[in-house]
Amino acid sequence: MRIDLHTHSTASDGTDTPAELVRNAAAAGLDVVALTDHDTTRGHAEAIAALPEGLTLVTGAELSCRLDGIGLHMLAYLFDPEEPELLAERELVRDDRVPRAQGMVAKLQELGVPVTWEQVARIAGDGSVGRPHVAEALVELGVVPDVSGAFTPEWLSDGGRAYVGKHELDPVEAIRLVKAAGGVTVFAHPAAVKRGQVVPESAIARLAEAGLDGIEVDHMDHDEATRARLRGLAKELGLLTTGSSDYHGSRKTCRLGEYTTDPEIYGEITRRAAGAFPVPGAGGAV
Repeated sequence: MRIDLHTHSTASDGTDTPAELVRNAAAAGLDVVALTDHDTTRGHAEAIAALPEGLTLVTGAELSCRLDGIGLHMLAYLFDPEEPELLAERELVRDDRVPRAQGMVAKLQELGVPVTWEQVARIAGDGSVGRPHVAEALVELGVVPDVSGAFTPEWLSDGGRAYVGKHELDPVEAIRLVKAAGGVTVFAHPAAVKRGQVVPESAIARLAEAGLDGIEVDHMDHDEATRARLRGLAKELGLLTTGSSDYHGSRKTCRLGEYTTDPEIYGEITRRAAGAFPVPGAGGAV
């Protein structure tokens, strides 16, 4: 069984539509894929309608959080998308994305970069606009060689010259909200130092005490030593460990199924969930 629990579509900052994503997941030999767009569930219905036979969809989202001034992402699985409190928070984050991106464009223009809001909006399309879309604009302009090259202190990383903050959840509150909506929480790429500052292990312990279910260990931004350290920490704290591609289509180099989750861990996630259930494919629309 091949299980990838972290992917993105055009509903946020991926380049595959939700329908394309599930078809590509099946073609990549996956048995289970989670659609976890940033702060939105807008892609779920399209993904379900197109779900090929033999592929199971786990509905979810990747929630924007901040702890002690450090940004982090919380993967939320199988929650009730209509639960009012969690829905309201996701809408606050989503509504803050446009003015935030416009603020980054303004800062880049002040730095002499000829980026425009129209360019960023075109790249984002119908997705939830975010830093990756601004980063892609910088790639188009030849300012940086690739999207990851824009996530540096010189440009868009936390605290960078063109960085602008947005509404973000406290992760303890995010855990509470997801639990209340019947979902399961996994801290995404908790030690991805190449993305910027990360929270210390003591903070992960605090989140575990608050009810965090797991941490994403096998991820392209974690080297082997980091993965080994995180596995030890997870064992110590009683947390589940997952593996995922963090697939964004052509926006990143990672491939669907590049890292996967153990079937026993997946089974435990589904057992803990009460807000929604995995959706088995029935041969969706082509």
